[in-house]
Amino acid sequence: MTRVHAPYLEWARTRPTPEIDLALSNLLSCTLDDLPGAREAVDLSGETPGGYALLPAAIAAYAGVDPARVATAAGCSGANFLALHALLDPGDELLLESPGYDPIAAAARMAGASVRPFERRFEDEWAIDVARVADTISPRTRVIAISSPHNPSGVLVTEEALAGLEFLARPRGIRVLVDEVYADTVAGVPPGPAALRSDVFLSTSSLTKAYGLASLRCGWAIGSAEVAAETRRVRGLVDGSTAIPAERLSELAFRDLPRLRERALSILEPNRRIWSDFLRSRPELDCVPTPSSIAFPRFRDGRDARAFVEKLIAAERVTVVPGSFFESPSHFRVSLGGATEVLREGLARIARTLDAAS
Repeated sequence: MTRVHAPYLEWARTRPTPEIDLALSNLLSCTLDDLPGAREAVDLSGETPGGYALLPAAIAAYAGVDPARVATAAGCSGANFLALHALLDPGDELLLESPGYDPIAAAARMAGASVRPFERRFEDEWAIDVARVADTISPRTRVIAISSPHNPSGVLVTEEALAGLEFLARPRGIRVLVDEVYADTVAGVPPGPAALRSDVFLSTSSLTKAYGLASLRCGWAIGSAEVAAETRRVRGLVDGSTAIPAERLSELAFRDLPRLRERALSILEPNRRIWSDFLRSRPELDCVPTPSSIAFPRFRDGRDARAFVEKLIAAERVTVVPGSFFESPSHFRVSLGGATEVLREGLARIARTLDAAS
């Protein structure tokens, strides 16, 4: 048997416990007091064969689609896994952005598909070059997978790029999976699900990155009714649903999502300003501006960031994600979604580590 690995997730689960964690990209966690009615909603009742019946309806209302187009999952990674197993057969091919999120590649390989990368470049401000994607497509391509905002850079995919991908995919019978887990961290009006454009697209997301509700493991996929039904069928082979108390609390969160988004932006807006100020003070770093909750700076001189990342955890007890997990060794990923004072202190320690290396 060929063993499939997702090196980033394996590192994330086994890395040293830091004092300041700028690697974990979740928003600052909510407490029960942040979700009025949560204590009263914790109940074991409400189970149906597919979980808590009100939750898919709540996701559908949030996205503006019919509930038949929704499949629930354990987090966005779970939604990606289920959707790819619904769409791919052994011998098929997935086109995946590079840099990209390696659990998507691992899920495709576990379905028996091969993975072919197409490049997103720093020099292009991480934009998707549709011509580059077209050059990568083969007769075996069944799915193109991207993220918007892009993981690891936080950059949004443009409407023009989405239209170009649809133009490529539709006549070939290819689906485009868009991981949108960071979408609601974007300042201003967040983009709607790509799945609203047409049935070529499949959108995946969760309550984790933008709402501080990672512990509920509420994820979903939105696509055509046909693809959603197949994704639900695959989930029935795995776990059927998340724990009912978690699904009940997730449904409650959707009722209060505008206020939870205000909470998220109240954390992210000052943090993005602090990050921008930090970058202006560090001539050795270069970074495409992010509208999201993650950033992906690189060393201007092209050095491998691994030694810096290891020194940062050893000397300062601060973690960031090495860019090598995203095929970008001169980069590292920083989370901007935590408490503001924690971010400020973490960046001060990063500055000390950079100064010590100069």
